[in-house]
Amino acid sequence: MARSIGYDFLASALHSGAFPIARPARTGPVTRVTERADVLLVPPAVAPSTDDPLTHLQFALKHEGTNLQAAILALKKIPAQSLAQAFQRSPSSGYARIACYLWEIANGQRLDGLPPAVGAYEKLFDEDQFVTARTLRDPRWRVDFNGIGSPSYCITVRRSPAIDELLKADILGQVAEFVSSIDQEVLDRAVRWAYLSETDNSYAIEREKPSASKAEAFATLLARAHDTEVISEDYLVALQNLAVSNPLDQADGFREEQNRLRNEMRGALGVTYLPPPPELVRPVMDAVMALCNDRDSGVDALVRGSLASFAFVFAHPFMDGNGRLSRFLFHKVACADPRLANGLVLPVSVAMKRNERDYLAALQSFSKPARAFWDVTFLSDDQIHQDFRGQPEIYRYWDATPCVEFGLQMAREALQRDLRQEMDFLHRFDAVYRAVNAAVDMNNHDLVIVARTVAENGELSNNRTKQLIAKGHRPELVQRAANAALEALAGLEGEHVASNTAVPGGTPAT
Repeated sequence: MARSIGYDFLASALHSGAFPIARPARTGPVTRVTERADVLLVPPAVAPSTDDPLTHLQFALKHEGTNLQAAILALKKIPAQSLAQAFQRSPSSGYARIACYLWEIANGQRLDGLPPAVGAYEKLFDEDQFVTARTLRDPRWRVDFNGIGSPSYCITVRRSPAIDELLKADILGQVAEFVSSIDQEVLDRAVRWAYLSETDNSYAIEREKPSASKAEAFATLLARAHDTEVISEDYLVALQNLAVSNPLDQADGFREEQNRLRNEMRGALGVTYLPPPPELVRPVMDAVMALCNDRDSGVDALVRGSLASFAFVFAHPFMDGNGRLSRFLFHKVACADPRLANGLVLPVSVAMKRNERDYLAALQSFSKPARAFWDVTFLSDDQIHQDFRGQPEIYRYWDATPCVEFGLQMAREALQRDLRQEMDFLHRFDAVYRAVNAAVDMNNHDLVIVARTVAENGELSNNRTKQLIAKGHRPELVQRAANAALEALAGLEGEHVASNTAVPGGTPAT
Protein backbone atom coordinates (compact mmCIF):
# COMPACT_ATOMS: atom_id res chain seq x y z
CA MET A 1 0.00 0.00 0.00
CA ALA A 2 1.38 3.41 -0.98
CA ARG A 3 2.20 5.69 1.92
CA SER A 4 3.08 9.35 2.16
CA ILE A 5 6.72 10.19 2.85
CA GLY A 6 9.03 13.19 2.85
CA TYR A 7 7.60 16.70 2.82
CA ASP A 8 4.04 15.47 2.34
CA PHE A 9 4.32 13.25 5.40
CA LEU A 10 5.75 16.11 7.45
CA ALA A 11 2.98 18.52 6.47
CA SER A 12 0.22 16.07 7.42
CA ALA A 13 1.81 14.41 10.44
CA LEU A 14 3.01 17.63 12.06
CA HIS A 15 0.17 19.87 10.84
CA SER A 16 2.95 22.23 9.92
CA GLY A 17 0.87 24.69 7.90
CA ALA A 18 2.86 24.37 4.66
CA PHE A 19 1.27 24.71 1.23
CA PRO A 20 0.26 21.42 -0.41
CA ILE A 21 3.29 19.72 -1.91
CA ALA A 22 3.19 20.09 -5.70
CA ARG A 23 4.69 16.64 -6.32
CA PRO A 24 4.35 14.57 -3.13
CA ALA A 25 6.53 11.54 -2.52
CA ARG A 26 4.84 8.16 -2.18
CA THR A 27 6.05 4.61 -1.91
CA GLY A 28 5.24 2.68 -5.04
CA PRO A 29 6.00 -0.40 -7.17
CA VAL A 30 9.26 0.94 -8.61
CA THR A 31 12.87 -0.18 -8.31
CA ARG A 32 14.33 3.34 -8.12
CA VAL A 33 13.12 6.84 -7.28
CA THR A 34 10.96 7.80 -10.25
CA GLU A 35 9.63 11.26 -11.08
CA ARG A 36 6.12 11.42 -12.49
CA ALA A 37 4.21 14.56 -13.40
CA ASP A 38 2.28 14.70 -10.13
CA VAL A 39 4.07 12.28 -7.80
CA LEU A 40 7.54 11.08 -6.81
CA LEU A 41 7.45 7.28 -6.59
CA VAL A 42 9.93 5.74 -4.16
CA PRO A 43 10.81 2.07 -3.64
CA PRO A 44 9.76 0.92 -0.15
CA ALA A 45 13.36 -0.06 0.57
CA VAL A 46 14.53 3.51 -0.04
CA ALA A 47 11.71 5.23 1.85
CA PRO A 48 12.00 6.09 5.55
CA SER A 49 11.15 2.98 7.55
CA THR A 50 9.80 4.90 10.57
CA ASP A 51 7.59 7.89 11.24
CA ASP A 52 10.48 9.88 12.70
CA PRO A 53 10.02 13.42 11.29
CA LEU A 54 13.73 14.18 11.04
CA THR A 55 14.31 11.02 9.02
CA HIS A 56 11.60 12.12 6.61
CA LEU A 57 13.11 15.61 6.39
CA GLN A 58 16.56 14.28 5.52
CA PHE A 59 14.97 11.98 2.95
CA ALA A 60 13.12 14.95 1.45
CA LEU A 61 16.25 17.12 1.29
CA LYS A 62 18.04 14.33 -0.55
CA HIS A 63 15.34 13.14 -2.94
CA GLU A 64 12.85 16.03 -3.29
CA GLY A 65 15.17 19.01 -3.24
CA THR A 66 15.04 21.99 -0.92
CA ASN A 67 11.49 23.15 -0.14
CA LEU A 68 12.25 25.87 2.39
CA GLN A 69 8.66 26.54 3.40
CA ALA A 70 7.92 22.86 4.08
CA ALA A 71 11.29 22.27 5.77
CA ILE A 72 11.26 25.31 8.04
CA LEU A 73 7.64 24.85 9.12
CA ALA A 74 8.36 21.20 9.91
CA LEU A 75 11.49 22.11 11.88
CA LYS A 76 9.44 24.42 14.11
CA LYS A 77 7.72 21.22 15.29
CA ILE A 78 10.83 19.06 15.69
CA PRO A 79 12.59 19.29 19.09
CA ALA A 80 16.18 20.45 19.34
CA GLN A 81 17.21 17.16 20.93
CA SER A 82 16.36 15.25 17.74
CA LEU A 83 18.58 17.54 15.69
CA ALA A 84 21.43 17.34 18.20
CA GLN A 85 21.34 13.55 18.29
CA ALA A 86 21.27 13.23 14.51
CA PHE A 87 24.19 15.61 14.14
CA GLN A 88 26.26 13.92 16.83
CA ARG A 89 25.78 10.58 15.08
CA SER A 90 27.13 12.03 11.83
CA PRO A 91 28.67 15.53 12.08
CA SER A 92 29.91 15.28 8.48
CA SER A 93 26.50 14.48 6.98
CA GLY A 94 25.49 17.26 4.62
CA TYR A 95 21.77 16.69 5.19
CA ALA A 96 22.16 16.64 8.98
CA ARG A 97 24.10 19.91 8.82
CA ILE A 98 21.50 21.52 6.56
CA ALA A 99 18.74 20.36 8.93
CA CYS A 100 20.55 21.95 11.90
CA TYR A 101 21.21 25.14 9.92
CA LEU A 102 17.53 25.44 8.98
CA TRP A 103 16.36 24.54 12.50
CA GLU A 104 18.20 27.55 13.91
CA ILE A 105 16.62 29.79 11.26
CA ALA A 106 13.17 28.33 11.92
CA ASN A 107 13.34 28.67 15.70
CA GLY A 108 15.59 31.69 16.15
CA GLN A 109 17.77 29.70 18.57
CA ARG A 110 21.19 28.08 18.61
CA LEU A 111 21.83 24.40 19.00
CA ASP A 112 24.50 24.57 21.68
CA GLY A 113 26.89 22.02 23.14
CA LEU A 114 27.64 20.28 19.83
CA PRO A 115 31.01 19.41 18.28
CA PRO A 116 32.18 21.43 15.25
CA ALA A 117 30.70 20.48 11.90
CA VAL A 118 33.10 18.78 9.52
CA GLY A 119 33.11 17.95 5.84
CA ALA A 120 32.92 19.94 2.63
CA TYR A 121 30.57 22.91 2.49
CA GLU A 122 27.09 21.84 1.40
CA LYS A 123 25.04 24.08 -0.91
CA LEU A 124 21.51 24.66 0.34
CA PHE A 125 20.12 24.57 -3.22
CA ASP A 126 21.31 22.19 -5.92
CA GLU A 127 22.41 24.48 -8.74
CA ASP A 128 21.29 21.94 -11.34
CA GLN A 129 17.75 21.99 -9.96
CA PHE A 130 17.28 25.61 -8.86
CA VAL A 131 18.10 29.13 -9.98
CA THR A 132 20.58 30.28 -7.35
CA ALA A 133 22.23 33.50 -6.20
CA ARG A 134 25.65 34.35 -4.83
CA THR A 135 26.79 32.34 -1.85
CA LEU A 136 26.54 33.37 1.79
CA ARG A 137 28.81 31.00 3.72
CA ASP A 138 27.85 29.72 7.18
CA PRO A 139 31.03 28.37 8.83
CA ARG A 140 29.16 27.07 11.87
CA TRP A 141 27.31 24.37 9.91
CA ARG A 142 29.50 24.46 6.80
CA VAL A 143 26.48 25.30 4.66
CA ASP A 144 26.47 27.66 1.69
CA PHE A 145 23.25 29.65 1.49
CA ASN A 146 22.78 30.23 -2.25
CA GLY A 147 19.08 31.03 -2.32
CA ILE A 148 17.44 34.10 -3.85
CA GLY A 149 16.98 36.58 -1.04
CA SER A 150 18.21 35.87 2.46
CA PRO A 151 17.88 33.13 5.09
CA SER A 152 14.88 35.03 6.52
CA TYR A 153 13.12 35.64 3.20
CA CYS A 154 13.91 33.29 0.36
CA ILE A 155 12.11 32.69 -2.93
CA THR A 156 12.58 29.35 -4.68
CA VAL A 157 12.81 29.09 -8.46
CA ARG A 158 13.11 25.59 -9.87
CA ARG A 159 14.96 25.10 -13.14
CA SER A 160 11.96 23.84 -15.02
CA PRO A 161 12.50 22.95 -18.71
CA ALA A 162 10.71 26.19 -19.68
CA ILE A 163 12.90 28.35 -17.44
CA ASP A 164 16.08 26.66 -18.60
CA GLU A 165 15.11 27.23 -22.23
CA LEU A 166 14.18 30.87 -21.63
CA LEU A 167 17.40 31.62 -19.76
CA LYS A 168 19.49 30.03 -22.50
CA ALA A 169 17.66 32.22 -25.05
CA ASP A 170 19.34 35.28 -23.46
CA ILE A 171 16.36 37.57 -24.04
CA LEU A 172 18.17 40.74 -22.98
CA GLY A 173 21.05 39.83 -25.27
CA GLN A 174 18.52 39.62 -28.10
CA VAL A 175 17.13 43.02 -27.08
CA ALA A 176 20.60 44.60 -27.20
CA GLU A 177 21.34 43.09 -30.60
CA PHE A 178 17.98 44.23 -31.95
CA VAL A 179 18.29 47.76 -30.61
CA SER A 180 21.82 48.16 -31.96
CA SER A 181 20.50 47.69 -35.51
CA ILE A 182 17.90 50.47 -35.22
CA ASP A 183 18.26 54.15 -36.08
CA GLN A 184 18.15 56.28 -32.93
CA GLU A 185 15.22 58.40 -34.15
CA VAL A 186 13.15 55.29 -34.85
CA LEU A 187 14.15 53.85 -31.47
CA ASP A 188 13.01 57.03 -29.74
CA ARG A 189 9.61 56.68 -31.39
CA ALA A 190 9.44 53.01 -30.36
CA VAL A 191 10.22 53.99 -26.77
CA ARG A 192 7.34 56.48 -26.79
CA TRP A 193 5.07 53.77 -28.19
CA ALA A 194 6.23 51.31 -25.51
CA TYR A 195 5.42 53.81 -22.74
CA LEU A 196 1.96 54.48 -24.17
CA SER A 197 1.15 50.81 -24.78
CA GLU A 198 2.49 49.75 -21.40
CA THR A 199 0.35 52.40 -19.72
CA ASP A 200 -2.85 51.45 -21.56
CA ASN A 201 -2.40 47.73 -21.00
CA SER A 202 -1.36 47.97 -17.35
CA TYR A 203 -4.68 49.71 -16.69
CA ALA A 204 -6.55 47.36 -19.03
CA ILE A 205 -5.40 44.36 -16.98
CA GLU A 206 -7.32 45.94 -14.08
CA ARG A 207 -10.35 46.60 -16.32
CA GLU A 208 -9.71 50.34 -16.31
CA LYS A 209 -9.38 52.88 -19.09
CA PRO A 210 -7.12 55.62 -17.77
CA SER A 211 -8.05 59.26 -18.07
CA ALA A 212 -5.54 61.53 -19.74
CA SER A 213 -4.18 62.57 -16.34
CA LYS A 214 -3.86 58.94 -15.15
CA ALA A 215 -2.15 57.90 -18.36
CA GLU A 216 0.28 60.80 -18.11
CA ALA A 217 1.02 59.93 -14.47
CA PHE A 218 1.78 56.30 -15.27
CA ALA A 219 3.90 57.20 -18.29
CA THR A 220 5.85 59.53 -15.97
CA LEU A 221 6.23 56.58 -13.64
CA LEU A 222 7.61 54.37 -16.43
CA ALA A 223 10.14 57.04 -17.31
CA ARG A 224 11.62 56.50 -13.85
CA ALA A 225 12.35 52.83 -14.52
CA HIS A 226 15.84 53.75 -15.71
CA ASP A 227 16.74 55.95 -12.76
CA THR A 228 19.33 54.67 -10.32
CA GLU A 229 17.49 55.63 -7.15
CA VAL A 230 17.45 52.93 -4.48
CA ILE A 231 14.03 51.43 -3.82
CA SER A 232 12.83 52.37 -0.35
CA GLU A 233 9.52 52.92 1.38
CA ASP A 234 9.67 56.64 0.59
CA TYR A 235 10.44 55.87 -3.07
CA LEU A 236 7.52 53.45 -3.36
CA VAL A 237 5.15 55.83 -1.58
CA ALA A 238 6.09 58.57 -4.05
CA LEU A 239 5.44 56.21 -6.96
CA GLN A 240 2.14 55.09 -5.48
CA ASN A 241 1.07 58.72 -5.25
CA LEU A 242 1.95 59.13 -8.93
CA ALA A 243 0.07 55.99 -9.99
CA VAL A 244 -3.05 56.71 -7.91
CA SER A 245 -4.74 59.99 -8.81
CA ASN A 246 -7.44 60.05 -6.10
CA PRO A 247 -5.98 61.86 -3.04
CA LEU A 248 -8.13 59.69 -0.75
CA ASP A 249 -6.27 56.58 -1.94
CA GLN A 250 -2.77 58.02 -1.89
CA ALA A 251 -0.59 56.46 0.82
CA ASP A 252 1.87 58.07 3.20
CA GLY A 253 3.50 54.76 4.12
CA PHE A 254 3.03 51.02 3.97
CA ARG A 255 -0.41 49.93 5.06
CA GLU A 256 -1.28 49.41 8.71
CA GLU A 257 -4.60 47.72 8.09
CA GLN A 258 -5.65 44.52 6.38
CA ASN A 259 -6.64 44.67 2.74
CA ARG A 260 -8.08 42.01 0.50
CA LEU A 261 -8.81 41.19 -3.11
CA ARG A 262 -12.38 40.48 -4.15
CA ASN A 263 -14.18 39.31 -7.25
CA GLU A 264 -17.80 39.73 -8.30
CA MET A 265 -19.15 37.04 -5.96
CA ARG A 266 -20.90 38.00 -2.75
CA GLY A 267 -19.92 36.72 0.66
CA ALA A 268 -16.71 35.17 1.89
CA LEU A 269 -16.25 33.25 -1.38
CA GLY A 270 -15.79 36.58 -3.13
CA VAL A 271 -12.60 37.26 -1.14
CA THR A 272 -9.95 35.69 -3.36
CA TYR A 273 -6.73 36.73 -1.62
CA LEU A 274 -5.55 38.24 1.64
CA PRO A 275 -1.97 39.52 1.74
CA PRO A 276 0.18 39.45 4.87
CA PRO A 277 -1.36 40.86 8.06
CA PRO A 278 -0.26 44.44 8.83
CA GLU A 279 2.36 43.36 11.36
CA LEU A 280 4.12 41.31 8.65
CA VAL A 281 4.03 43.95 5.93
CA ARG A 282 7.16 45.83 6.93
CA PRO A 283 9.50 42.84 7.41
CA VAL A 284 8.23 41.30 4.15
CA MET A 285 8.63 44.59 2.28
CA ASP A 286 12.10 45.14 3.73
CA ALA A 287 13.07 41.81 2.16
CA VAL A 288 11.33 42.59 -1.15
CA MET A 289 13.08 45.97 -1.39
CA ALA A 290 16.43 44.34 -0.63
CA LEU A 291 15.75 41.86 -3.44
CA CYS A 292 14.94 44.71 -5.83
CA ASN A 293 18.10 46.63 -4.92
CA ASP A 294 20.49 43.68 -5.07
CA ARG A 295 21.99 44.10 -8.52
CA ASP A 296 24.99 41.92 -7.71
CA SER A 297 23.11 38.78 -6.70
CA GLY A 298 24.14 36.91 -9.83
CA VAL A 299 20.48 36.31 -10.72
CA ASP A 300 19.33 37.12 -14.26
CA ALA A 301 17.77 40.63 -14.45
CA LEU A 302 14.50 39.36 -15.96
CA VAL A 303 14.22 36.67 -13.27
CA ARG A 304 14.75 39.36 -10.62
CA GLY A 305 12.25 41.61 -12.34
CA SER A 306 9.66 38.84 -12.33
CA LEU A 307 10.35 38.07 -8.67
CA ALA A 308 10.16 41.73 -7.66
CA SER A 309 6.85 42.16 -9.48
CA PHE A 310 5.12 39.11 -7.99
CA ALA A 311 6.67 39.48 -4.52
CA PHE A 312 5.40 43.05 -4.36
CA VAL A 313 1.88 42.20 -5.47
CA PHE A 314 1.68 39.29 -3.01
CA ALA A 315 2.78 41.63 -0.20
CA HIS A 316 0.23 44.27 -1.32
CA PRO A 317 1.82 47.00 0.82
CA PHE A 318 -0.69 49.71 -0.16
CA MET A 319 -4.46 49.86 -0.11
CA ASP A 320 -4.55 50.81 -3.81
CA GLY A 321 -2.25 50.84 -6.83
CA ASN A 322 -0.40 47.60 -6.04
CA GLY A 323 -0.98 45.96 -9.43
CA ARG A 324 0.33 48.85 -11.49
CA LEU A 325 3.31 49.31 -9.17
CA SER A 326 4.12 45.61 -9.33
CA ARG A 327 4.35 45.80 -13.11
CA PHE A 328 6.45 48.97 -12.85
CA LEU A 329 8.88 47.12 -10.55
CA PHE A 330 9.44 44.54 -13.26
CA HIS A 331 10.79 47.38 -15.42
CA LYS A 332 12.67 49.07 -12.59
CA VAL A 333 14.62 45.92 -11.75
CA ALA A 334 15.08 44.69 -15.33
CA CYS A 335 16.23 48.12 -16.55
CA ALA A 336 19.19 47.98 -14.20
CA ASP A 337 20.70 45.68 -16.83
CA PRO A 338 22.76 47.80 -19.27
CA ARG A 339 21.32 45.89 -22.23
CA LEU A 340 18.03 47.75 -21.67
CA ALA A 341 19.57 51.14 -22.27
CA ASN A 342 18.29 54.24 -24.12
CA GLY A 343 15.15 54.51 -22.01
CA LEU A 344 13.63 51.37 -23.53
CA VAL A 345 11.16 49.22 -21.61
CA LEU A 346 9.89 45.86 -22.81
CA PRO A 347 6.10 46.20 -23.21
CA VAL A 348 5.38 43.21 -20.97
CA SER A 349 1.94 44.47 -19.92
CA VAL A 350 0.89 44.29 -23.58
CA ALA A 351 1.85 40.62 -23.58
CA MET A 352 0.28 40.06 -20.14
CA LYS A 353 -3.03 41.53 -21.30
CA ARG A 354 -3.00 39.15 -24.23
CA ASN A 355 -2.28 36.24 -21.85
CA GLU A 356 -4.49 37.14 -18.91
CA ARG A 357 -5.45 33.55 -18.16
CA ASP A 358 -1.79 32.60 -17.75
CA TYR A 359 -1.19 35.73 -15.66
CA LEU A 360 -4.04 34.73 -13.36
CA ALA A 361 -2.65 31.18 -13.09
CA ALA A 362 0.76 32.55 -12.05
CA LEU A 363 -0.87 34.78 -9.42
CA GLN A 364 -3.03 31.94 -8.13
CA SER A 365 -0.02 29.63 -7.74
CA PHE A 366 0.51 31.57 -4.50
CA SER A 367 -2.78 33.31 -3.75
CA LYS A 368 -4.93 30.18 -3.73
CA PRO A 369 -2.96 28.16 -1.17
CA ALA A 370 -2.40 31.30 0.93
CA ARG A 371 -6.15 32.05 0.96
CA ALA A 372 -6.80 28.66 2.57
CA PHE A 373 -5.13 29.88 5.79
CA TRP A 374 -7.62 32.70 6.34
CA ASP A 375 -11.04 32.52 7.94
CA VAL A 376 -13.30 35.18 6.44
CA THR A 377 -16.63 36.24 7.90
CA PHE A 378 -18.83 38.31 5.62
CA LEU A 379 -21.38 40.52 7.36
CA SER A 380 -21.86 43.11 4.62
CA ASP A 381 -19.85 44.71 1.83
CA ASP A 382 -18.47 47.15 4.39
CA GLN A 383 -18.06 44.61 7.21
CA ILE A 384 -15.74 41.74 6.41
CA HIS A 385 -13.76 40.15 9.22
CA GLN A 386 -10.74 37.99 8.59
CA ASP A 387 -8.57 35.90 10.85
CA PHE A 388 -5.15 34.60 9.79
CA ARG A 389 -4.66 31.11 11.20
CA GLY A 390 -1.57 30.24 9.19
CA GLN A 391 2.13 30.61 9.79
CA PRO A 392 3.93 33.85 8.83
CA GLU A 393 6.55 31.77 7.03
CA ILE A 394 4.17 31.19 4.11
CA TYR A 395 4.76 34.83 3.12
CA ARG A 396 8.54 34.55 3.54
CA TYR A 397 9.35 31.24 1.84
CA TRP A 398 7.53 30.46 -1.38
CA ASP A 399 7.99 28.85 -4.78
CA ALA A 400 7.97 31.41 -7.59
CA THR A 401 8.63 28.97 -10.45
CA PRO A 402 5.28 29.60 -12.22
CA CYS A 403 5.71 33.36 -11.75
CA VAL A 404 9.21 33.40 -13.23
CA GLU A 405 8.16 31.18 -16.13
CA PHE A 406 5.38 33.63 -16.91
CA GLY A 407 7.58 36.71 -16.54
CA LEU A 408 10.27 35.36 -18.86
CA GLN A 409 7.70 34.22 -21.41
CA MET A 410 6.10 37.67 -21.44
CA ALA A 411 9.48 39.36 -21.85
CA ARG A 412 10.30 37.18 -24.83
CA GLU A 413 6.86 37.75 -26.35
CA ALA A 414 7.13 41.51 -25.77
CA LEU A 415 10.40 41.52 -27.73
CA GLN A 416 9.65 39.04 -30.49
CA ARG A 417 6.06 40.04 -31.11
CA ASP A 418 5.19 43.48 -29.81
CA LEU A 419 8.44 45.43 -30.09
CA ARG A 420 9.41 43.89 -33.41
CA GLN A 421 5.92 44.46 -34.79
CA GLU A 422 6.03 48.11 -33.79
CA MET A 423 9.44 48.53 -35.42
CA ASP A 424 8.11 46.88 -38.58
CA PHE A 425 5.10 49.20 -38.51
CA LEU A 426 7.30 52.29 -38.16
CA HIS A 427 9.40 51.06 -41.08
CA ARG A 428 6.27 50.63 -43.23
CA PHE A 429 4.78 53.93 -42.08
CA ASP A 430 7.91 55.90 -42.94
CA ALA A 431 8.19 54.33 -46.40
CA VAL A 432 4.51 54.94 -47.20
CA TYR A 433 4.60 58.50 -45.83
CA ARG A 434 7.61 59.41 -47.96
CA ALA A 435 6.10 57.87 -51.09
CA VAL A 436 2.71 59.53 -50.72
CA ASN A 437 4.25 62.88 -49.81
CA ALA A 438 6.34 62.75 -52.99
CA ALA A 439 3.36 61.72 -55.16
CA VAL A 440 0.65 64.17 -54.07
CA ASP A 441 0.10 67.51 -52.36
CA MET A 442 -1.83 66.59 -49.17
CA ASN A 443 -1.99 68.23 -45.75
CA ASN A 444 -0.02 66.53 -42.99
CA HIS A 445 -3.07 65.38 -41.03
CA ASP A 446 -4.59 63.46 -43.95
CA LEU A 447 -1.18 62.28 -45.12
CA VAL A 448 -0.59 60.68 -41.70
CA ILE A 449 -4.03 59.03 -41.87
CA VAL A 450 -3.25 57.53 -45.29
CA ALA A 451 0.20 56.34 -44.21
CA ARG A 452 -1.04 54.84 -40.95
CA THR A 453 -4.02 53.14 -42.60
CA VAL A 454 -1.95 51.53 -45.35
CA ALA A 455 0.91 50.62 -43.00
CA GLU A 456 -1.52 48.90 -40.61
CA ASN A 457 -3.94 47.29 -43.11
CA GLY A 458 -1.99 46.96 -46.33
CA GLU A 459 -4.52 49.03 -48.29
CA LEU A 460 -6.60 52.18 -48.30
CA SER A 461 -10.14 50.98 -47.62
CA ASN A 462 -13.22 52.16 -49.54
CA ASN A 463 -14.54 53.87 -46.41
CA ARG A 464 -11.28 55.76 -45.85
CA THR A 465 -11.21 56.72 -49.57
CA LYS A 466 -14.75 58.11 -49.34
CA GLN A 467 -13.86 60.07 -46.19
CA LEU A 468 -10.90 61.69 -47.92
CA ILE A 469 -12.99 62.60 -50.97
CA ALA A 470 -15.72 63.99 -48.69
CA LYS A 471 -13.08 66.27 -47.17
CA GLY A 472 -12.53 67.79 -50.61
CA HIS A 473 -9.62 65.75 -51.98
CA ARG A 474 -10.08 64.97 -55.69
CA PRO A 475 -10.71 61.25 -56.44
CA GLU A 476 -7.71 61.06 -58.80
CA LEU A 477 -5.43 62.54 -56.09
CA VAL A 478 -6.62 59.98 -53.55
CA GLN A 479 -6.05 57.22 -56.09
CA ARG A 480 -2.50 58.45 -56.80
CA ALA A 481 -1.86 58.49 -53.04
CA ALA A 482 -3.16 54.93 -52.71
CA ASN A 483 -1.07 53.73 -55.64
CA ALA A 484 2.07 55.35 -54.27
CA ALA A 485 1.44 53.78 -50.87
CA LEU A 486 0.97 50.30 -52.32
CA GLU A 487 4.10 50.65 -54.46
CA ALA A 488 6.06 51.60 -51.35
CA LEU A 489 4.81 48.52 -49.52
CA ALA A 490 5.63 46.33 -52.50
CA GLY A 491 9.14 47.77 -52.50
CA LEU A 492 9.56 46.89 -48.83
CA GLU A 493 8.36 43.36 -49.51
CA GLY A 494 10.95 43.08 -52.28
CA GLU A 495 13.67 44.24 -49.89
CA HIS A 496 12.50 41.65 -47.37
CA VAL A 497 12.72 38.81 -49.91
CA ALA A 498 16.11 39.98 -51.15
CA SER A 499 17.45 40.25 -47.62
CA ASN A 500 16.34 36.76 -46.66
CA THR A 501 17.66 35.35 -49.94
CA ALA A 502 21.07 36.97 -49.54
CA VAL A 503 21.50 35.94 -45.90
CA PRO A 504 20.14 32.48 -45.00
CA GLY A 505 17.96 32.80 -41.94
CA GLY A 506 18.22 36.58 -42.07
CA THR A 507 15.61 39.05 -40.89
CA PRO A 508 14.70 42.35 -42.51
CA ALA A 509 16.58 45.42 -41.42
CA THR A 510 14.61 47.98 -39.45
